[in-house]
Amino acid sequence: MGSSRDSSGETLTGDDVPPQTDAPLAGVTDETTVTEEGTELERSIGLSGALAIGIGTMIGAGIFVFPGLAAGRAGPAAAGSFAIGAVIALLVALPASELATAMPKSGGGYYFISRTLGALPGAVVGISIWLGLVFATAFYLVGFGNYAVAVLAEAGVPVGGIPVVTPLALLFGVLLTALNLFGTENAARLQNYVVGILLTILVLFLGYGGLDSLGIFGTASAPERFMPFGPIPVFTTAALVFTSYLGFAQVATVAGDLKNPGRNLPLAMVGSVIVVGILYVATIFVATSAFESATLAGFGETAIVEVARAFGGLGGAIAILLAGLLATISSANASILSTSRAVFAISKDALVPQYASRVNLAYGTPHVALVMAGGPVLVLVALGEVEVLAEVASFLHLVMYGLMCVALLAVRRDEPEWYDPEFRVPAYPFVAGLGAVASFGLLAFMQLASQIIGVVIMFGAAGWYKYYASDVSLKGVF
Repeated sequence: MGSSRDSSGETLTGDDVPPQTDAPLAGVTDETTVTEEGTELERSIGLSGALAIGIGTMIGAGIFVFPGLAAGRAGPAAAGSFAIGAVIALLVALPASELATAMPKSGGGYYFISRTLGALPGAVVGISIWLGLVFATAFYLVGFGNYAVAVLAEAGVPVGGIPVVTPLALLFGVLLTALNLFGTENAARLQNYVVGILLTILVLFLGYGGLDSLGIFGTASAPERFMPFGPIPVFTTAALVFTSYLGFAQVATVAGDLKNPGRNLPLAMVGSVIVVGILYVATIFVATSAFESATLAGFGETAIVEVARAFGGLGGAIAILLAGLLATISSANASILSTSRAVFAISKDALVPQYASRVNLAYGTPHVALVMAGGPVLVLVALGEVEVLAEVASFLHLVMYGLMCVALLAVRRDEPEWYDPEFRVPAYPFVAGLGAVASFGLLAFMQLASQIIGVVIMFGAAGWYKYYASDVSLKGVF
């Protein structure tokens, strides 16, 4: 008989190979996750923390990086692009919520797919999402660098001609990785404070800007034709800005850290998408009421600062610059946390060397996985290709989202004994089927370079699985 490895990484031969089982999750409590191998990650994040991870990750790029880029591509109809992204995110968030309450473990989409569709799809998704989150984190840090330079310029610090964007992004990448190393509670506490301040600034800004655009404070603004470039750019822009909606999946990725996951996971995932989707659409409305799309495109990644300046003068610009710094910090912080949990999950399943799943006993954090999350980010930050970074992250996440919807259809069809979610999707065949079609369909509207890089990463992940872990069997093993 042949040999195989179980998810503990040991090589098993002949009759020692354990059968596929439908065993339930063992020892999932509000305080920690306990398995036969011992204690995993401490459950230290509550509902507010989970919402902060979801909202904090999503709110950064969609408001503080994308408005100029999106308006330059689609005009005022970029609001429709963000709305399309929100609908797709909700179609995926519902199936993801059901899967997450049945399998509240670190790894999120990787864990769901590997346990329902098998080891190969799981490995491709797990490795791809690790790298996809690396691309997303690098994108957020580059945005932070741009906002930091803008703050320095407003403060009168001469930075013209000095390449400071990349060094600042690299510095904060190192600092955020270190923060996560010294305890998940520290990272979650930072996330809560940052998101609270950020939402306060944004609600005030968008409320004032919206009333101004409607003529409550002055003359009503008449934006240019809603769809000046036609309908196709609305969908290509939706593919670009979908990076803004990756945050709800980050909540599932840190499921092993959540208290009361059966209740908090669905509320955090669906709630964060709804809150952020409304803010995105409002932002594009306010921005395209203040300036034409060509002007916004010329402002680039800090277009929203000029919008705030138009409404509130220097004070408005400074407030949005500070909010932009907070937003990009929160996005990068949440993404580093989620990336490390993706690495932690695939390492525990022996798809990458198992030393990556070691937990620091002093701080209760997966320190090796955090280094494997933060290290590649710094390399990509040095490249600084904003749109490519965003789209590659979107590409890899959309593949995972589509497969999560397929995973729900598969597990509902079989209904194994262990499958007992606390939340069930109403009309699940329609919701999951539409979510899968929408997720895969949006891939066609991406730039060719992003599609090629995404496909290469996925084939590389499949090759790694074939070379290193093809004898690992995961389906149904908990």
